[in-house]
Amino acid sequence: MESARIIATVARIVRDVGIAEEIAQDALVAALEQWPESGVPDRPGAWLTATAKHRAVDLVRRRETYARKLAEAGRELVEEAYDPEPSGPGDIDDDVLRLVFTACHPVLSAEARTALTLRLVGGLRTDEIARAFLVPEPTVAQRIVRAKRTLAKAGVAFEVPYGADRAARLGSVLEVIYLIFNEGYAATAGDDLLRPALCEDALRLARQLAALMPKEGEVHGLAALLEIQASRTAARTGPDGEPVLLADQNRRRWNRLLIRRGFAALERAVEAGGANGPYALQAAVAACHARAATYEETDWQTIAALYGRLAAVAPSPVVELNRAVAVSMAEGPEAGLALVDALADAPALSGYHLLPSVRGDLLSRLGRTTEARAEFERAAALTRNERERALLRERAARAGE
Repeated sequence: MESARIIATVARIVRDVGIAEEIAQDALVAALEQWPESGVPDRPGAWLTATAKHRAVDLVRRRETYARKLAEAGRELVEEAYDPEPSGPGDIDDDVLRLVFTACHPVLSAEARTALTLRLVGGLRTDEIARAFLVPEPTVAQRIVRAKRTLAKAGVAFEVPYGADRAARLGSVLEVIYLIFNEGYAATAGDDLLRPALCEDALRLARQLAALMPKEGEVHGLAALLEIQASRTAARTGPDGEPVLLADQNRRRWNRLLIRRGFAALERAVEAGGANGPYALQAAVAACHARAATYEETDWQTIAALYGRLAAVAPSPVVELNRAVAVSMAEGPEAGLALVDALADAPALSGYHLLPSVRGDLLSRLGRTTEARAEFERAAALTRNERERALLRERAARAGE
């Protein structure tokens, strides 16, 4: 939970995200050695940060070329504040957000920027990042290692980007925040469907960006999407943590405050000229669900049209799969199945468990229960999240009955 902030704080001192990550790990080792005897401090995050900062300063002292940065570090250590307030509307004083922009430097490829930021800021494991990108795990591991080396070799400063430089990195930053939220909203692996801390981190970063960039429509579009999606969190799992499908969710448990925040952010996105941005379009889809008092009242025609617009501006197999679901609800399961079958050979979806899951649902609605059962079983074999696997196996059993 504290790793991203510790890495960001140390990176501001040593100016190297790879070294900062190592020092943050050293601080954790120190805690594991000392806390069993001294007890856990009242503010463990502050303890870890202070320990890491002292180790960073020690490292700087050993480097003559970092004499100037040592003076800066010394001033920082005097400050007691753990979470400093922004000094001005144009500055990004949040160390974690600064870390995101640093990791998203144009010197890196788009894939490397996202993988590195998810690792450093989101705390995701390599296999989780690979799942988010639908690429092999060794590929992601290589991207992260090379990204750290590239940043160090290029001497990328741990600083706030301004003007054109900030705009150039914005798209990558938005993608990273979006993927961090998605990993929290539907965990790739493990025993829990949700990882709320990741959702909260992504929401905080999205809100901070929106405050800093009030004229960027897509920033508000992303904030709107995350606010509305997060509003459903409490209704997405049952008493024992089991997943609850959208059609079965108790909409009274949806957070109306987050929905209102999402609607307001969507309005700001439109006012800023970002109505046709990928995130604003997805937010508009989420808004359609939020406006429906019941699942049966959902405006599937509008949702299908929105996915059509999204496919035009940001084409991808995943968008087409979502469009197929909307079309199946608006025009019938046969129409949706035709679109899903057209995606059967898409390489990016070869190991994506939601493809057979959607197909199983459509086949079940068409009464083709034997085929539906096989698709649900295939989906269960592909997912690594235990909660999703249990749900898919249950659906396979019901299809058999």
